Amino acid sequence: MKLERFNCFFEGRTIEAYKLFGAHKEDKGIRFTVYAPNAKNVQVSGEYNGWNGACGWMEKIDERGVWSTYIPNANEYQLYKYLIETHTGWIGKADPYATYSELRPRWNSIIVDGTNYAWDDAKWMKKRTKNFDKPMNIYEVHAGSWKRDMFGNWYTYKQLEEELIPYVVNNGYTHIELMPLAAHPFDGSWGYQIFGFYSLTSRYGTVFDFQHFVDACHKAGIGVIMDFVPVHFASDAYGLQNFDGSHVYEYDKDMDAKSEWGTYNFDLWKDTTRSFLMSSAAYWLDVYHVDGLRMDAISNVIYWQGNQNRGENKGALEFIKRMNTLLNETYPNVMLIAEDSSAFPNVTKSTLEDGLGFDYKWDLGWMNDTLKYYKRDPIYRKYHHNDLTFSMAYFYSEKFLMPLSHDEVVHGKGTIINKMWGSYEQKFAQCKNLFTYMMTHPGKKLNFMGNEIAHFREFDEQKELDWFLLKYPKHEAFARAMTDLMHIYQHNSAFSKYDYEYKGFKWIDPDNANDSVYSYYREDEKGCYVVVLNMTPNSFEEFTIGVPHAGKYIEMFNTEKDIYDGCNMCNYEPIKSIKKPFKHFENSLVCRLAPFAAVIFKCEKARGRKSTTTKKTKTMKTEQ
Repeated sequence: MKLERFNCFFEGRTIEAYKLFGAHKEDKGIRFTVYAPNAKNVQVSGEYNGWNGACGWMEKIDERGVWSTYIPNANEYQLYKYLIETHTGWIGKADPYATYSELRPRWNSIIVDGTNYAWDDAKWMKKRTKNFDKPMNIYEVHAGSWKRDMFGNWYTYKQLEEELIPYVVNNGYTHIELMPLAAHPFDGSWGYQIFGFYSLTSRYGTVFDFQHFVDACHKAGIGVIMDFVPVHFASDAYGLQNFDGSHVYEYDKDMDAKSEWGTYNFDLWKDTTRSFLMSSAAYWLDVYHVDGLRMDAISNVIYWQGNQNRGENKGALEFIKRMNTLLNETYPNVMLIAEDSSAFPNVTKSTLEDGLGFDYKWDLGWMNDTLKYYKRDPIYRKYHHNDLTFSMAYFYSEKFLMPLSHDEVVHGKGTIINKMWGSYEQKFAQCKNLFTYMMTHPGKKLNFMGNEIAHFREFDEQKELDWFLLKYPKHEAFARAMTDLMHIYQHNSAFSKYDYEYKGFKWIDPDNANDSVYSYYREDEKGCYVVVLNMTPNSFEEFTIGVPHAGKYIEMFNTEKDIYDGCNMCNYEPIKSIKKPFKHFENSLVCRLAPFAAVIFKCEKARGRKSTTTKKTKTMKTEQ
């Protein structure tokens, strides 16, 4: 083994460390290689030698801390672990580069080669993009609790392939985002407290099973996004903590090393840790053909412990820029998504322009403002009208993705439907209104499983979703409304093509606080769609709005239609615009607007007529 191969690892510039370290086939046996810079001695023991570490002494092949040995009788699928002699004695450790592991409470590593799967997704891989000008509607899933079998056991990857993929396709989603599937000891961490950053969890099946699941997603036209955790790792003794008796992966000082979650923070200043994490990210893209990485808790990368008062973590910022640069160079069509709760600028700007290099950033400000608004009594909403218009004041500063994620339906926060103000019936009406607003607002979308059926119980990783709710008419009608709405979003390009350009969205009337009614339109070369949102229990038989084009306006979606369990106060006939100025528009229309209704009109332009928006409207960028 040529030692020069390790130089990039020690320089913090490789995204292929998994090819250097771990357990790999060599001739008729397995070569084991591990980084343990302060170990006195290292052994590898496993099933192949009766767990006799003395039969697996490792040689220090690089003075910088690389240990390696070849075991001729070791085979794939056998268990193994490292025994490391520290300054205080011997300790047992899982392989940091293991690709598969035992299920808790056991933790031994398993020899698995995930590079031999025969992929059948070449067509998908060739055409996939970062989706900036395409619809992206993400269904966030916890694999262990979406559904369970009749005995209460987790669904396997095979069962998820059989049921989750068609469900996602039929309901109008474009991508599945999976909460972390790397090996983790505690079910209640939902995968965010990891000990095996290259190791697929064995909870739901094998490496091959998951590859087949991703392959099947791609053949069905569905992308796969994985949660990736670059900030911290599980504190279990067999994991990365004090790996060789010293701080190999974590910070040296406790105040920096220990996190708010009871885990340990990666020392992102160390080049070897950078190579470890960057290569872990690349591993999921390489071996599993994942289409995007949603990177968790980026505010804790930007600031020390996520605390802005402690200042920027310059080393961690350098790490994230380097990782995103290298991943973008090697996987140019993969999406890199930041879950960042801070107001740090240029998160989605290129690293060449001193940005962080992400493709998308979660718009947590939109999420907080929006849910706060829908919780309010409609009597007072007129005093908080700006809660819903404010998002467009900053929207074009980043490439935002709009999330209603698992974080919003746990820890006593209440589910999305339960956050709505009012009676049982009013909650359903407003929740349909909310999702219409979400799906027609600029930006890509993400919804956590259960949102689509108006789930009342908070997320619990130990139980499947309450699918029995669909036996009740209100939930069935709600689910139908969601499905129709998401197909409208997916199949009408105006709702996604110009998400990140000013021309893709225009307010019609952002200032009608007295009625608490919002109106705007989305437009591209193929179509123009007017959206009207009534945020009160008041109804309007004749509600006037300005419209951007002369022509007919056909109601294509109304949350109050009877098939969605609404009051059926709809606009059944096409509405012809009238040549009467209203709110800076030369033409207007008069429509019916039910209590809490959200309505989408499709415009059929009058032939030979151009946009009738006045000059004043064309200069409204500052108002947006």
